[in-house]
Amino acid sequence: MLPLEGVRVLAVEQYGAGPFGTMFLADQGAEVIKIETPATQGAPGGDYARTLGPHFLDNGESQFWHSFNRNKKSLTLDLATEAGQEVFHDLVKTADAVASNSRGDVAEKLGLTYDRLKDVNPKIVCAHLSAYGRTGSRRDWPGFDFLMQAEAGHFSVTGEPDSPPTRLGLSVVDLSTGLGLAFGVAAGVIGARASGKGQDLDTSLFHMAHMLNCYTATWYLNSGHVQGRTPRSGHASLVPCQLYRTKDGWIYLMCNKEKFWPALCEAIAEPDWAEDPRFRTFRDRLENRELVQELLDEALSEKTTADWLALFSGRVPAAPVLDLAEALDNPIVAEQAMVQDLDLAGHGTLRLLDTPVRGGEKTPARPASPLGADTEEILGDLGYDRGRLQDLRKAGVI
Repeated sequence: MLPLEGVRVLAVEQYGAGPFGTMFLADQGAEVIKIETPATQGAPGGDYARTLGPHFLDNGESQFWHSFNRNKKSLTLDLATEAGQEVFHDLVKTADAVASNSRGDVAEKLGLTYDRLKDVNPKIVCAHLSAYGRTGSRRDWPGFDFLMQAEAGHFSVTGEPDSPPTRLGLSVVDLSTGLGLAFGVAAGVIGARASGKGQDLDTSLFHMAHMLNCYTATWYLNSGHVQGRTPRSGHASLVPCQLYRTKDGWIYLMCNKEKFWPALCEAIAEPDWAEDPRFRTFRDRLENRELVQELLDEALSEKTTADWLALFSGRVPAAPVLDLAEALDNPIVAEQAMVQDLDLAGHGTLRLLDTPVRGGEKTPARPASPLGADTEEILGDLGYDRGRLQDLRKAGVI
């Protein structure tokens, strides 16, 4: 049995951040019902990520879309209508949580808050992901990952010291905030089942972007230290922890415990460096960072990256520098069964990265649902007969 079986989550979501978080819930067995706008004349409806390129599958569906919506059901519902709200309330009666990601003022407008739903279901947990929060001067501002990286200082600590401000290469703020949403849902449901009372739980891209600064924020808040960039993607204070040159390219060393420095010195046949007073401690090596870099570049240039990795082999923390293709073709990825194969109608085998949170059961392997594919089944289970479903569809509510 998957740990979240028996938990029903209504997901009013779009694009990446929210869907990434609720996919983690679905992968652990939660029934995640993705509520999407119905298609209308001139508008395709649904999460706009459904049509997001540039890469599409043989059945015409977006690869981006499938990356975030595995194991979810799709129900179409116009929440902006009175009839849509009636249907939504019937769903809320059966649910544990409502998870939403939208601009900060939208949750209230669509009736997704605990204050609006507590009389329908006192145990309902309303978890909100917004750009800047649901209060304050920016509550109605749109916002996206790279904007947050820019304003939260990420550009100022990424890249080489003499380079232009540089963003992280991935949508780390979106994905991290999605995980924050998933944590909020799980924590809220545990609390509601114990107390009998739900609540609102909020996270935002802006707050999470700052939270990702973590210890560098602590350094500034308590010591006034403003961390900047370090050469070769180096650690702010630990040496050696950066890129070094090898005979055929680069290797990343991460000797982040004192025991690894003498292990490295032994492995590269320079045991005397371990006791050299210039390098004995982290503080010593930080003061001599450039010299350490020069000496290690020279020593490591004697062999290839592969040679050094074989020699270090678990004794010295090290990694090759790979591109995305090399990273996914890494035999360790296959060894750990990190790629999941799903059977997708009209396409064949769809390959996705499996969830990194694993127990004794395999991750469910249901591809993302076509728009509205589960609407009639879900509402039928609530007692809606065929006539009512037809009326709702004719009115454009579902």
